[in-house]
Amino acid sequence: MYRTFWLAGVTTVLTLVIAYPVAYHLTYAPRRRQRWLLMLLISPLLVSLVVRGFAWMILLGRVGLLNLTAQRLTGHELVLIGTPTAIVIGLVHVYVPFMALAIAGALQNIPPELIQAARSLGASPWAAFRRAVWPLSLPGGQAGTLLVFVLAVSSYVIPILLGASNVLVMPMLIVQTLLDAFNWPLGSALSMVFFGLTAGVVTVYLRLVARGMRWTRA
Repeated sequence: MYRTFWLAGVTTVLTLVIAYPVAYHLTYAPRRRQRWLLMLLISPLLVSLVVRGFAWMILLGRVGLLNLTAQRLTGHELVLIGTPTAIVIGLVHVYVPFMALAIAGALQNIPPELIQAARSLGASPWAAFRRAVWPLSLPGGQAGTLLVFVLAVSSYVIPILLGASNVLVMPMLIVQTLLDAFNWPLGSALSMVFFGLTAGVVTVYLRLVARGMRWTRA
């Protein structure tokens, strides 16, 4: 349980850090470039999740590009398959478009005149971003982090492919209990406990974000 929430939390934070600059550039890029950037952003969603998982298995495996490069540069192997790092890499790659689109939707609702007014009043670009753009983009960040966390905590395909059965998370444990051990009462109990804890974490997160947004507006 702890490993599941830890992986989902790390994935959410890394996805937010990567997706925010992407969403910002997508929003304020020239209109002609926006179309190409949007196409590049959503293009991974056209590929099956299983296919992307197998692609990362090849890249991070023993005969993959990462390990071969590490052997040539350092002389040591770097095999990430079967580690939590591989799962985080796969989850971040899968969920960056969801986070970026959520943040971009919030950024597009910010009037450009607001930033121009801040700059005309003497604010630096960083001050205009910190005092105007960042607070108004928080609803998009809240929606994106909530979506990514829920999807990551319940992910099954990426952990089972990149974890190579060495990193056990709750969805894998529930499926094994139900289908492999045929223990339906225990599997149902694990599912309800997992659902309750996830709902509790989401509720606490929403309350903390609401307080943070009120403090930012103040």
